[in-house]
Amino acid sequence: MFDIKLIRNDFPILARTVYDRPLVYLDNAATTQKPLCVLDAMREEYLNVNANVHRGVHYLSQKATDLHEAARETVRRFIHARSSSEIVFTRGTTEAINLVASSMGELMKEGDEVILSTMEHHSNIVPWQLLAMRKGIRIKVIPISDSGELILEEYERLFSDRTRIVSVAHVSNVLGTVNPAAEIIRIAHEHGVPVMLDAAQSAPHMPIDVQSLGCDFLAFSGHKMYGPTGIGVLYGREEWLDKMPPYQGGGEMIDTVSFEKTTFEAPPLKFEAGTPDFVATHGLAVAIDYIERIGFEQIAAHEHDLTRYCSQQLQQIDGMRLIGQAPQKDAVVSFLVGDIHHLDMGTLLDRLGIAVRTGHHCAQPLMQRMGILGTVRASFALYNTRDEVDALVAGIRRVSQMF
Repeated sequence: MFDIKLIRNDFPILARTVYDRPLVYLDNAATTQKPLCVLDAMREEYLNVNANVHRGVHYLSQKATDLHEAARETVRRFIHARSSSEIVFTRGTTEAINLVASSMGELMKEGDEVILSTMEHHSNIVPWQLLAMRKGIRIKVIPISDSGELILEEYERLFSDRTRIVSVAHVSNVLGTVNPAAEIIRIAHEHGVPVMLDAAQSAPHMPIDVQSLGCDFLAFSGHKMYGPTGIGVLYGREEWLDKMPPYQGGGEMIDTVSFEKTTFEAPPLKFEAGTPDFVATHGLAVAIDYIERIGFEQIAAHEHDLTRYCSQQLQQIDGMRLIGQAPQKDAVVSFLVGDIHHLDMGTLLDRLGIAVRTGHHCAQPLMQRMGILGTVRASFALYNTRDEVDALVAGIRRVSQMF
């Protein structure tokens, strides 16, 4: 059974007050709170199994290595990859995308093309722009409709014989739009082009099967799915990881080193230079176990209900403008109210104990497309409730009256 009271007990921070008011935490698309099982597991490892992984022959090193590699297998199972060698640990989605842009970029030539979309997070724009400055590649952009959906007919027209990769968000961090990933990948593969999915906003909310989707790369972050900060995952299809040169150099990722020549480990270690955050990988695995224990079917049903309910209630407020109303939408509601600046709204809601995100959400090209400077964003997790949505609506009404 999905018992919201029991679930909320797993997150003690939700019981605290802010400005003498109960905390209403609705900034989950930025960072989720962590359940006690994750915090306890990481504390236990620091207390009893703290040693560098790999190569150590002593007991603690071997135990830490076992936990680290077990975490890799947990991630493999979570996204249904073929092999744990396709799972590269990174510091987050941002580093994972930078890794692909940098390493794939070494295989590109001047005039080669990359396809992105209008709704991308800056983390899936800037790395490709840096590559464009270094290598002279071109960036093409999939347009979106007024409701916040990709225009697939225009997407198909962007391909040429110089297209080398498509990199798009699985779910928009601003609009909540769930993009048709399987169709995007099918079209790209018809042109012989690999696809990377930014799954930072989908991995916490829905099951992912990289083999069923057919994606070539997929990235997500631990801190957006009840895990630690500073840890993330890059899934890469084995044949691509074999082709790509290393992203960074150092210890761990080498086979042999001399001043004349260095040879590299096979993936995934080839892309994991330096000491990994082996405690965070274990914390991520425990977070995944926590999600799977509750079950995506129940999580999705709960979050869909909150998203629909929030949208319905907000539309009853005078001057309300919802930004992004795609039919396939999940766990995010962005809005503006009348002429109230989004920063003013967010600041005053904060004084009522309500945590929302304001601004451009690292998606300035999307804001330009929608003709706005920013939004207020409420984003949901498995521990949020309808009562918290009601508190948000009441808070917005109160702020609106002030203006």
